[in-house]
Amino acid sequence: MNLEKVVFGFFVLLAATLNFGFFIGDLADPRVHNIVELFLAVVVNLIATVLKFGDRTQIGAVLLATSLVADLQLLAAVGVWVYATQATTAGLTPEMTATMVSLSGGALFANIVSVLLLIVETVSFRRH
Repeated sequence: MNLEKVVFGFFVLLAATLNFGFFIGDLADPRVHNIVELFLAVVVNLIATVLKFGDRTQIGAVLLATSLVADLQLLAAVGVWVYATQATTAGLTPEMTATMVSLSGGALFANIVSVLLLIVETVSFRRH
């Protein structure tokens, strides 16, 4: 068993599950979207991105691209949360929450593509 592949797969899957946990629930209800889970999703996604550097294969390049997309969208979701809670007097309105969760949904889609690519790569792996 390749420990590097286990760690890589762990972080890719953890990133997707954390993002899913934040995303699920009523789109505009901030009570069902735990901000700590969003921050954990960002951190784990960034770790997964770092782990994807160095893979010089075509599938590695696409994995890195999906991770960068997820990072960008999750960071934008955090930016919306910071703006809503720190820069406005209205706070986290249903509209701001919907924007934040929608950005997380885009990141979730990128995470799912990343997991699917990882599965394809694993299934197509041949021992020499």
